[in-house]
Amino acid sequence: MTYTIGIDIGSGAVKSVLFRHGPNGPEWLAKRCERIRRRDPMSLAEEGREGVLADAGVSPEAIDYIATTGEGENVKFATGHFYSMTTHARGGVFLNPEARAVVDIGALNGRAISVDERGKVLSYKMTSQCASGSGQFLENIARYLGVAVEEIGPLSRTSENPEKVSSICAVLAETDVINMVSRGIATPNILKGIHLSMASRIVKLLKVTGVKDGVALMTGGLALDTGLVAAIQEEMVNEKVTVKAASHPDSIYAGAIGAALWGAFRHAKLQELKEKAAA
Repeated sequence: MTYTIGIDIGSGAVKSVLFRHGPNGPEWLAKRCERIRRRDPMSLAEEGREGVLADAGVSPEAIDYIATTGEGENVKFATGHFYSMTTHARGGVFLNPEARAVVDIGALNGRAISVDERGKVLSYKMTSQCASGSGQFLENIARYLGVAVEEIGPLSRTSENPEKVSSICAVLAETDVINMVSRGIATPNILKGIHLSMASRIVKLLKVTGVKDGVALMTGGLALDTGLVAAIQEEMVNEKVTVKAASHPDSIYAGAIGAALWGAFRHAKLQELKEKAAA
């Protein structure tokens, strides 16, 4: 029996998961998610590790591998670090075995990743860092509109006449929104317009990766934004993309899940090498 912890440090939150690996495959035992909110990510990573251990009733000594991803390469107690694209790919396929693409929409940027049935990365495409297609941009707009983050998706879905934002640059896009407010455009129409603009770029990224079928699983901080997922589904129809856009209740943990799974794989390989060396 092998125990691994995966810790994903993003720009907006620290996600931690604990897995047990046995004859029947990986078993997810515990999870923790903490928004950073100006707190120290390294301290939150330690809290996440201690939290999942306490939740599962597993002792620290039982852990065989602690894998980090995202911005977690400097976590002192980690055994190893994995590139976030590979962890999101592996975690996405764990959450939805039908996924042949993973769309990671984080606080600062977005990316579309083509994967195979094992979660191996085949190709990918990223947005530029200044693009108005990120979680931070959407949060800034919501704050300006006086809307809670949890309200963004439901409000967007009530829109009847969306006002699309054309600017790729986040600063110019925010100026567009200010102008919309001054013209009396309703909040749901502004939010739906932003979602459609983001969705348009995301679907274009997907097309470039060459994904033709299966499910495109949303991961990252915006994966549970129902308004954005609905807008992506609309844009896929408009662009005649046959891939199905989907989310998962635990999509935000995809990177941490992938880290824990890759950690188990690397641990097994290291054990094999030790046994060969001892033989």
